[in-house]
Amino acid sequence: MSNTIWMALGLVLVVEGLGPLLAPRGWREMVSQLSQQNDNTLRRIGGCLVVAGTVIAYMMYRQM
Repeated sequence: MSNTIWMALGLVLVVEGLGPLLAPRGWREMVSQLSQQNDNTLRRIGGCLVVAGTVIAYMMYRQM
């Protein structure tokens, strides 16, 4: 179980690092636009990401 969590964390870091690595200007603009959003919009975005991640993790767990 611990190895799975570390693998997941490593993959998250790889995916998160691709934006600034491959398109730093676009990534900076996106972050700038996100920082101008109100709190409720950011909460909705975060909630959608959590739900999507949970569904993907559940689907992967079921296939193990």
